[in-house]
Amino acid sequence: MGNEMDGERPKAIIRHEEDCRSERSTCGWRHLLISSQDAADKPAAWVHAVDIDGAKEHYHKAGTEIYYVLEGEGSIRLDGEDHPIRKGSVVHIPPGIIHGAKGRMRVLVVGIPDITEGDLFFP
Repeated sequence: MGNEMDGERPKAIIRHEEDCRSERSTCGWRHLLISSQDAADKPAAWVHAVDIDGAKEHYHKAGTEIYYVLEGEGSIRLDGEDHPIRKGSVVHIPPGIIHGAKGRMRVLVVGIPDITEGDLFFP
């Protein structure tokens, strides 16, 4: 029975950051660990390692983001209110919350579903 469903179910993905494409984003430099390049494998979420450097405030209408601070410290602004964050902090950002970050941090960002340029809005 398992073989009959193999073509329909998502595939496992293993990737090493040094093998990933990196690009400038609204938040800094992002390293595309699991992203739009994996659409055919049907991942449940996308995952980027982001070196935050002056993240511009923005929001998403459809996507939820989860930030986990791997290194550094700073603050995250959520709907106009600043919150200190540091290594080990986690932030859940539902759709519609205007957010941006200050400071130098390395953050693991998980987006559900894949956040595309079409779901990026500026206040």
